[in-house]
Amino acid sequence: MGFLDALFGRSKPVKPDLDQLFGIPSAALTLQAATGFLPTGLGSVCFAAVEGGAFAEVQQQVRALLDADTERGGTPVEASRDDYGYSWLLARHTPEELPDLVNDLHAVNSELEANGFGPQLLCSIVAFRDPEGRSLGLVYLYKRGTFYPLCKLPGQEKRNNPLEIEVSNLLRNDLRIEPDLSRWFPVWGAPGLDD
Repeated sequence: MGFLDALFGRSKPVKPDLDQLFGIPSAALTLQAATGFLPTGLGSVCFAAVEGGAFAEVQQQVRALLDADTERGGTPVEASRDDYGYSWLLARHTPEELPDLVNDLHAVNSELEANGFGPQLLCSIVAFRDPEGRSLGLVYLYKRGTFYPLCKLPGQEKRNNPLEIEVSNLLRNDLRIEPDLSRWFPVWGAPGLDD
């Protein structure tokens, strides 16, 4: 960072660190012990699709990679597009297979990044639910290399902000929590979060 950047308050963007995703299983134990939230076995990756053959080929490679275990009883990955035009890949595992789910999400992000499509990556989400039926998503912001909790009120496009703050404080030792609350975007319609 140069002198003018410091003078004008500009900072270097945080470099994505996909290995941060591997902190989720530890965070899941903390969540379970303190709040009763358990993993659902669902996780998704959101990206801005790009027109062109190269991107379509990489997307097919990613799906083939994640669908490789379907012959052994695994669930195929599901692709969808939301109301805002973003593409999603949803991976399903049993709740006990959280490390496998995290590996799948890491593989999707890594494959897109390795093929030059890192700028299209937006976020990854791992879903949790508590005994009361409340949903929680741990959202990884690719471009920031940070996490934030997304706690939706059941059946509404409203958030449970006090619970989000509680969860973020609880997980500060397990995950790199996004300090800028204005970047805690609501991700309405994310596959796996309402399933």
